[in-house]
Amino acid sequence: MNQLRHLWRGELPLQTAFWNWAVLGGLIINLVSSAAFLLLMTSDQVIAALIVGYGLSVPYNILVSVGVWRSADRYGGERRWADLAKLATAAGMILLSIT
Repeated sequence: MNQLRHLWRGELPLQTAFWNWAVLGGLIINLVSSAAFLLLMTSDQVIAALIVGYGLSVPYNILVSVGVWRSADRYGGERRWADLAKLATAAGMILLSIT
């Protein structure tokens, strides 16, 4: 829980926020929630599918996007890496949230 707080505040190093939370965590959360969504939809449990499919992934995607954005703002290295992390995270999380 402490790590989530640090992520939200942008207190994690950009590399950690991006690679661990956005890329790896994003893939895991979104794959699991998508699989659960599909399983529930095939069982005709539409409301449960929507809650699981979007109720898990969208809040996570928002948390990670804000965290990466804030970590990028604090990044002391080249600005292009911070800007690329922002762009990649925003694009990836939007795509994962609407599909």
